[in-house]
Amino acid sequence: MAWSIFLSAVGLLFVLEGVLPFIAPQFWRKVMQQLSIQNERALRIMGLVSMLIGLMLVCVAHDLFPDFM
Repeated sequence: MAWSIFLSAVGLLFVLEGVLPFIAPQFWRKVMQQLSIQNERALRIMGLVSMLIGLMLVCVAHDLFPDFM
Protein backbone atom coordinates (compact mmCIF):
# COMPACT_ATOMS: atom_id res chain seq x y z
CA MET A 1 0.00 0.00 0.00
CA ALA A 2 2.81 2.43 0.85
CA TRP A 3 4.49 1.95 -2.53
CA SER A 4 1.26 2.60 -4.39
CA ILE A 5 0.78 5.87 -2.49
CA PHE A 6 4.38 6.84 -3.19
CA LEU A 7 4.08 6.07 -6.90
CA SER A 8 0.79 7.96 -7.07
CA ALA A 9 2.44 10.97 -5.44
CA VAL A 10 5.36 10.87 -7.88
CA GLY A 11 2.95 10.52 -10.81
CA LEU A 12 0.93 13.51 -9.57
CA LEU A 13 4.17 15.48 -9.24
CA PHE A 14 4.98 14.81 -12.90
CA VAL A 15 1.48 15.82 -13.96
CA LEU A 16 1.64 19.09 -12.01
CA GLU A 17 5.16 19.82 -13.23
CA GLY A 18 4.03 19.38 -16.82
CA VAL A 19 0.96 21.64 -16.69
CA LEU A 20 2.74 24.98 -17.07
CA PRO A 21 5.05 24.01 -19.95
CA PHE A 22 2.06 22.48 -21.73
CA ILE A 23 -0.26 25.46 -21.25
CA ALA A 24 2.21 28.35 -21.54
CA PRO A 25 5.57 27.24 -22.95
CA GLN A 26 6.87 30.77 -23.59
CA PHE A 27 6.11 31.87 -20.01
CA TRP A 28 7.69 28.68 -18.68
CA ARG A 29 10.82 29.36 -20.73
CA LYS A 30 11.07 32.90 -19.28
CA VAL A 31 10.68 31.58 -15.75
CA MET A 32 13.40 28.97 -16.33
CA GLN A 33 15.73 31.65 -17.74
CA GLN A 34 15.14 33.83 -14.69
CA LEU A 35 15.80 30.90 -12.38
CA SER A 36 19.04 30.08 -14.19
CA ILE A 37 20.51 33.49 -13.34
CA GLN A 38 19.57 33.34 -9.63
CA ASN A 39 22.36 32.80 -7.15
CA GLU A 40 22.62 29.51 -5.30
CA ARG A 41 21.38 30.94 -2.01
CA ALA A 42 18.11 32.13 -3.57
CA LEU A 43 17.59 28.75 -5.23
CA ARG A 44 18.25 26.93 -1.96
CA ILE A 45 15.76 29.14 -0.12
CA MET A 46 13.14 28.51 -2.81
CA GLY A 47 13.80 24.77 -2.56
CA LEU A 48 13.51 24.84 1.23
CA VAL A 49 10.24 26.78 1.10
CA SER A 50 8.90 24.35 -1.49
CA MET A 51 9.82 21.35 0.68
CA LEU A 52 8.25 22.91 3.77
CA ILE A 53 5.01 23.65 1.92
CA GLY A 54 4.95 20.09 0.62
CA LEU A 55 5.56 18.70 4.10
CA MET A 56 2.75 20.84 5.51
CA LEU A 57 0.39 19.60 2.80
CA VAL A 58 1.27 15.99 3.57
CA CYS A 59 0.69 16.60 7.30
CA VAL A 60 -2.66 18.27 6.65
CA ALA A 61 -3.73 15.45 4.33
CA HIS A 62 -2.66 12.91 6.95
CA ASP A 63 -4.72 14.69 9.63
CA LEU A 64 -7.78 15.10 7.38
CA PHE A 65 -7.74 11.53 6.05
CA PRO A 66 -6.20 9.30 8.74
CA ASP A 67 -7.80 6.12 7.40
CA PHE A 68 -6.46 6.68 3.90
CA MET A 69 -2.83 7.19 4.91
